Amino acid sequence: MDVRNYAVEEPLKNGLLVTVRAIRPDDKSRIVAAFEALEPQSIYTRFFQYKQALSKAELQRATEVDFENEVALVATIQQGTRETIIGSARSIVYMTPEAVRSAEIAFIVEEDYQGQGLASHLLRHLTRIAREQGVPQFTADVLPGNPAMLAVFSRCGWPMTTKRRGDIVQVILKLDE
Repeated sequence: MDVRNYAVEEPLKNGLLVTVRAIRPDDKSRIVAAFEALEPQSIYTRFFQYKQALSKAELQRATEVDFENEVALVATIQQGTRETIIGSARSIVYMTPEAVRSAEIAFIVEEDYQGQGLASHLLRHLTRIAREQGVPQFTADVLPGNPAMLAVFSRCGWPMTTKRRGDIVQVILKLDE
């Protein structure tokens, strides 16, 4: 699988056609625009803090990934001649203390497109790539006040366990079962 050139089109629940594709270095301005369009609460549920902007280093890290240890996908729509990012997903591979290859995942969806199945689409594509790359499980840290993301994970169909760690719910999804 050529993950760097990964791209598929599919409809959301409301019929809107979106493209789910690999992020590219030339997406920096689109990522900035997408971040600026987010409400503070969406930023908080993704980054666990309020942020006014992405730093230059964060923007570079977001758009320049190796697609082996880190995979980043964006969901885009066409608005006239302009491509607009409306969501993104990322996985970062690591080894657990039990020597299990795992990937931490995170998502963000612009508020106008929440509830349309976009996070589920992104999760399905990250899963397809992870399985191809031999990653048997995902982990995600989710705030308890983010029931929408917890619901996406619970509905995905893969065996799921959760652990409460202070103010965080750690979700573990087994992809190989």
